[in-house]
Amino acid sequence: MENDDNPQIDVLENQNCPMCHKDTLTLREMRREIPFFGPCYIFSMDCSGCDYHMADVEREEDQGKKVKFTLEIADEKDLSIRVIKSSQATIKIPRFIEITPGPVSNGYVTYVEGILNRIKKVLEGQQDDEDPAVRTKVKNQLKKIGRVLWGREKMTLVIEDPTGNSAIVSDKAVRG
Repeated sequence: MENDDNPQIDVLENQNCPMCHKDTLTLREMRREIPFFGPCYIFSMDCSGCDYHMADVEREEDQGKKVKFTLEIADEKDLSIRVIKSSQATIKIPRFIEITPGPVSNGYVTYVEGILNRIKKVLEGQQDDEDPAVRTKVKNQLKKIGRVLWGREKMTLVIEDPTGNSAIVSDKAVRG
């Protein structure tokens, strides 16, 4: 197996893009060993013609079983817990937000902080909504995310994946 600090990345350029149908798509595949998760493949497609992007994560050994991980984010240390999310996974923060997979869903490897920052970015895009009730709700959600990022408030993170290609890699995460 390759050194995780210098992984082998296979690249295919000038492929046909499924969106614009030009030969401007670059495919990338990287095999990576993630501690306590195992070997996996990280795939991406990027088109220089239309800016199409798709990424995903798959375990090397097909799990084929639905997984659910729950983590209570209790302090700043929890922000550095590794999260593997496939394109088929749903992210939930109970009574706060649910992000379901769709045709443009991507898979990625990140940390809890990265998940919260992605949610924060989506909420920031809704701050100028015409509905004052939506603006107020978004403002309160952004404040809550800020408090969690500063370790001043707790939050529960749930990841469910029907393919088994996702995980929260921590002894604190409850699987089931």
